[in-house]
Amino acid sequence: MITIYSTPTCVYCKSLKEYFTEKNIQFREVDVAADEKELEKMVAISGQMGVPVVDLDGEVVIGFDRARIDEILKLT
Repeated sequence: MITIYSTPTCVYCKSLKEYFTEKNIQFREVDVAADEKELEKMVAISGQMGVPVVDLDGEVVIGFDRARIDEILKLT
């Protein structure tokens, strides 16, 4: 299960979601601007307030780090 913690105004969040869509990778999007409990969860797993934060089955990636995401998902 892939979860993207994002906000509606984040350009990098949008790019990350577009990238996953292009690769036909399913994900769950969580708007941390609208859900305080999910924001607290994101901070707990990442240690930061910035978005995007991606939870790849327990592997947390901060920001749109394409190389790290590709490595975890074995896309390279």
